[in-house]
Amino acid sequence: MNYTLHQLQIFLKVAQLQSITKASEELHLTQPAVSIQLKNFQDQFNIPLTEVVGRKLYVTDFGKEIAEAAENILNEVQSINHKTLNYQGELFGRLKLSVVSTGKYVMPYFLTDFLNQHKGVELIIDVTNKSRVIESLELNEVDFALVSVLPKKLKVNRVELMPNKLFYVTGTKMDVNPKARKKTLFENYPLIYREQGSATRNAMETYISKNKFNVQKKMELTSNEAVKQAVVAGLGSSIMPLIGIKNELKNEDLRIIPVKGLPIITNWNLIWLSSKKLSPAATAYLDYVNQNKKAVIEATFQWIKEF
Repeated sequence: MNYTLHQLQIFLKVAQLQSITKASEELHLTQPAVSIQLKNFQDQFNIPLTEVVGRKLYVTDFGKEIAEAAENILNEVQSINHKTLNYQGELFGRLKLSVVSTGKYVMPYFLTDFLNQHKGVELIIDVTNKSRVIESLELNEVDFALVSVLPKKLKVNRVELMPNKLFYVTGTKMDVNPKARKKTLFENYPLIYREQGSATRNAMETYISKNKFNVQKKMELTSNEAVKQAVVAGLGSSIMPLIGIKNELKNEDLRIIPVKGLPIITNWNLIWLSSKKLSPAATAYLDYVNQNKKAVIEATFQWIKEF
């Protein structure tokens, strides 16, 4: 047998997800590349590792045993790499984060220099909805989470990173009077919402409720990116985080309509469980953020002050 670590990694991911498509996405490979490596791996065994029933991929009992062995091998390889780096005096380990979807416009800039300085640190980051972020934190699946609204039922520590400003935004394709009364803006034009549980959705609904607007026309989309594209296309207006629309404002695809009581201002917070014992990699990252957050903000996010 002459299988490679790369083939073991691919087969393990396929076995875990039971999908070549999902495995290719997580491994950042094309589906054909995953399929070829999976076939080359399978060719080294006389017993099937997987089978397809009704267009769905299943892992055989033998395949499950091979997947377990593959995971053990890959963990041992990672342990060897970590020990090597440790002897060289380098920081190593995994840094695991969960980030709310809009936070993808923020978090990478607070990671780049740290990861460049510490090549032995492996980053695992999940960009998802607020509910899943809080769940992963509560289950101790991650070291840190990035949120704009602190969870009420968890005891957490936090580092406040930067302001999160939410404005009334419309596409330049929509015929909206920028001098219209705010009641008109919210009641006479289609309004696009984020999904239930989103911090942006909660802020929007609080503002609407406080002003007693009777919103008639609305649609719901499950990501900030989807809302942005819908607004650009002229399907409606929305209250959106400034952080995610810089290019669209610059290209004049979107425009901010001044509305009394806006922007809504919250803060991006890096949080972690108060009871969590941070790993050396996580502790080093926390030190990095505390020491460098001001420099990162000044270098990357100064444009926000213009609004």
